[in-house]
Amino acid sequence: MAQAQSPVRPTRVRHMVLWLTVAAYMITYMDRVVISIAAPSIQKEFGFSLITMGWIFGTFQLSYALFQIPGGWLGDRFGPRRALTGIVAWWSLFTAATALTWSAGSMIVCRFLFGAGEAGAFPNATRSLSRWMLPSERGFAQGLTHAGARLGSAVTPILVVFLIAHLGWRGPFFIFAVLGLIWAGVWFWFYRDTPGEHAMVNAGERELIQGALGEGAPAGKIRKAVPWGLLLRSRQLWLLSAMYACYAYVMAIFLTWFPKYLMDARGFSIKEMGLYASLPLAAAVIGDVCGGGASDHLFKATGKINLSRRLVAITGFLLAAVAIPPAVLVGSPMLGVAFFCLALFGLELTVGISWAVTLDIGGEYAGSVSAIMNTFGNIAGASAAALTGYLITLYGWDAAFLVLAGLCFLAALLFIRIDASKPIHLAAAPAGA
Repeated sequence: MAQAQSPVRPTRVRHMVLWLTVAAYMITYMDRVVISIAAPSIQKEFGFSLITMGWIFGTFQLSYALFQIPGGWLGDRFGPRRALTGIVAWWSLFTAATALTWSAGSMIVCRFLFGAGEAGAFPNATRSLSRWMLPSERGFAQGLTHAGARLGSAVTPILVVFLIAHLGWRGPFFIFAVLGLIWAGVWFWFYRDTPGEHAMVNAGERELIQGALGEGAPAGKIRKAVPWGLLLRSRQLWLLSAMYACYAYVMAIFLTWFPKYLMDARGFSIKEMGLYASLPLAAAVIGDVCGGGASDHLFKATGKINLSRRLVAITGFLLAAVAIPPAVLVGSPMLGVAFFCLALFGLELTVGISWAVTLDIGGEYAGSVSAIMNTFGNIAGASAAALTGYLITLYGWDAAFLVLAGLCFLAALLFIRIDASKPIHLAAAPAGA
């Protein structure tokens, strides 16, 4: 679609919105990853078994999955400005509360409530971009936001190991909670639900956005009922959700069990683990940026949105599927980490594209569409976190990781059937509407 041109040089407020969203993604993952790095210290203090830790990890994922749709609905109904402010403040408080727990039961309850808050993060962040980002910027924008998430994941192990050494395992939870509360205040002050509401947006940028998005960029506040029946009847949405479930299962292992794997199966010390757990996630940051950017470049060059989304995502999933088996089976721990870096790079080529597709097919209802996709993803993630404790106990670490290669291959097959060119809200519209 040709973008409208204006004699007024457009402002770039939408890019400031994007970078603030990137910061939110980064904080989100810092807050959820800290417990996996603190897990050995928590186990030592409380005497938790691997199975107990699996349920603590899995409780967050379960809550995160259950509250995806309610969290996404909040953004579609009340706007992401108020919704994100509230949910970031909520989960920040329960990040701090995790440090005050005294038993497995109290920690499970706290992580459940923490997950209920974080559940609204990605759907509302996606919704916050739906009225701001141009179609030709969506792949890069979603890749960049998820790069922020992976960067948070990558720096957290090193930072948390340092903080634990000086403050104990509870210290990082308090520090990260304060960071989230600061972000919530800045978001409420700066962000507006539409470009038309923002005093810093000039006529040039408003025309640029409206020319590219049309009805997707209303000038003022609009609240529409979410067409749940239409969404739930969409074959595309179910394919997208199944594909993302495969992705989320794989990623959940790297965010929960991977640090423990490096210590137990590969023999790294806790200090070495902090570094080597970060390297695959650093590779994932590069994958996020490259995947979204490559997709947008293909879209601009060819005008074919399906080609631009499918080609990059399928390549990424296949790369991950091929790299995981040698990462597990190779004798050298260092070479194993290198293969894991390659696998996470491939896996993260796909994630920005998946979330860009929720904008492509979701439009005005991108919050609810992304919430449904992420619900299935996090049901899979919850299963991964909890079941892996049993898989390790019964069959060993190798079996738990080899499952991931098969899921990546399945995700590649599913993406072949996803059609980003067909918005769901137009599926039932009469011809000429």
